Amino acid sequence: MKHMYPKNGRVILHVDMNSFYASVEMAYDPSLKGMPLAIAGNPEERRGIIVTCSYEARSFGVKTTMTLWEAKKLCPQLIVKKPNFDRYRAASIGMFEILNEYSSLVEPVSIDEGFIDITESFEHGAPLEIAETIQKQIFERLDLPCSIGVAPNKFLAKMASNMKKPMGITVLRKRDVPKILWPLEVEEMHGVGKKTGEKLRRLEIKTIGDLAKASEIQLKSTLGINGHRLKERANGIDNRHVDPDAAAEFKSIGNSTTLPRDNSNQQELLRVIENLAGTVSVRLKRKKVLATSLSVMIRYKDRKTITRSKKLSNPIQKSDEIFEAAKQLFLKHWNGDSIRLLGITGTDLVEQNEAVKQLDLFSFEKEAKKEPLFQVLNNLRKKYGSQIIERASGMPELKKQQENIGTETSFNKDFLRDLPDKKDNK
Repeated sequence: MKHMYPKNGRVILHVDMNSFYASVEMAYDPSLKGMPLAIAGNPEERRGIIVTCSYEARSFGVKTTMTLWEAKKLCPQLIVKKPNFDRYRAASIGMFEILNEYSSLVEPVSIDEGFIDITESFEHGAPLEIAETIQKQIFERLDLPCSIGVAPNKFLAKMASNMKKPMGITVLRKRDVPKILWPLEVEEMHGVGKKTGEKLRRLEIKTIGDLAKASEIQLKSTLGINGHRLKERANGIDNRHVDPDAAAEFKSIGNSTTLPRDNSNQQELLRVIENLAGTVSVRLKRKKVLATSLSVMIRYKDRKTITRSKKLSNPIQKSDEIFEAAKQLFLKHWNGDSIRLLGITGTDLVEQNEAVKQLDLFSFEKEAKKEPLFQVLNNLRKKYGSQIIERASGMPELKKQQENIGTETSFNKDFLRDLPDKKDNK
């Protein structure tokens, strides 16, 4: 079977579970199969938000993030269930166990999707045969449907897995990119969100093909250093390796502290938040990641605890940026009562070199000045290796900072054992 594999390239699968939470509930209770089913955060309230729904529900127009009252208006017979995260974790572990039977190079992306590099797995069969066997085993062992993308790199595998749902298998080669990807709307490209899509359209970039042929100068002036990366992706270029440690190591990074006494002094509480922001910043830098969402936890003297989150316009890592975002959240949601515990957590983490910075007109000039330095560093790393030069933010001295702060760490080492904070919208 070795002749079925490329001599120099890679063969990567992206396994994407279909309507995961709803499918797990159907596997647990077969009477739900074929029924319009939705998983919602708070089914008792009409304001509850739908986390995911079955394909039968989607046929009525029900969508993820829709409120329950809207969904039930579209589908009066909709069955609504609360999330059962223990059940979903167990199913996720079962899915990744199957993937690990075919390769040691398995990279979890979230609770319901992951990459697997099968370049050296030829003893299990041809690439398409492996994909078909994995899909069949996940369905037979776990009673769960999935879609799989087969491609020479992670980006194309991710795009391919989204093309046929449910229970689809799609092969996407680099030579297929102009015919299959380029005609698609630019927002359909993985890595291009709503805001980025709006910025690209202002440059008359409407399709993935337009992005593939766009001027790098224009892209950099609008998207900063991420412009070049997006253009590469649009041309089917992605040199990232499947890394078994990349996603499984952490999902969120945070810090919390119990105060010496119940406190309602705003100035003192903000100083605590500032210290926590510094600690979180150090840990983000140490792991070379940025947070795209931030949450603040407040526990009052009566032990009532609230957690409030905010999606950030740009990924952040610096202590002053974390403090400012946390301060706004805290002041907005604190009711003025005495507080026993405070915590800050950065979530929806992205790798430092993958962070998409949505630059505005004021920050672009500042970022552009860094470009010559970034280019020099990149050239040195290409020639001598990625570790030849590290930014000051990655130096060991940072590990010594904030060590004397009494904390209760909420650093989650294994996302499969933590509540998933990513909406399941497959």
